[in-house]
Amino acid sequence: MVRVLVVDDDAFVRNLLTTILTAQDIDVVGHATDGDEVVAAVLAHRPDVVLMDLHMRRMSGLEAIAAVNQLPTPPAVIAVTSFGTDDTVLAAVRAGAAGFLSKDDDPGPIADAVRKVAAGDGALDHAAAGSVLRHVAATSHNDRTTEARAQLAVLTAAELETATFVPSGMSNQAIAQRTFRSESTVKAQLSSAMSKLGVTSRAQLAVLIDRAGLTAADTD
Repeated sequence: MVRVLVVDDDAFVRNLLTTILTAQDIDVVGHATDGDEVVAAVLAHRPDVVLMDLHMRRMSGLEAIAAVNQLPTPPAVIAVTSFGTDDTVLAAVRAGAAGFLSKDDDPGPIADAVRKVAAGDGALDHAAAGSVLRHVAATSHNDRTTEARAQLAVLTAAELETATFVPSGMSNQAIAQRTFRSESTVKAQLSSAMSKLGVTSRAQLAVLIDRAGLTAADTD
């Protein structure tokens, strides 16, 4: 069972998320009411995934995400907010969030996103994915592309091929089917690629692949 820590300064939201996740057989192992409580809560409860509100009183969710990612074995973090601008989405990705969800979305996809992130996949809702793609499109093509491709040169050919499917939001299973590899091989290749590139989430890897202009076409 996936273990989740819910972080939000609104008791109603904490209870609502807990109810939604518990009904989907996801184990909510603890809560935190502000960003400055998160690291201690992670160490105490050892969750697989943290649902992180971005707008809190004492420490913002962005600061808390960065702090969590400094831990030796950090859980995956999904940023959750009621108003997500392009800048907010990109800031969450840069801080190390593995996914981004809006509180305004239907509750159903929340459990699916938690399971995807716990399995090593990313989880960006459509609006958040659009924000990332708009950012990539707005950057200087030549300099950014050259820099990104230079960074990706550390990957093996197989790791790079696997990584090119990440921006389309495909799961490890779907990538395995497309590349005729086992799901465990895909997971290992992506883990190795992220380690070599110094990125902490699939969302960050997706930005780098997009910037390099190497995204595999999703024809499913």
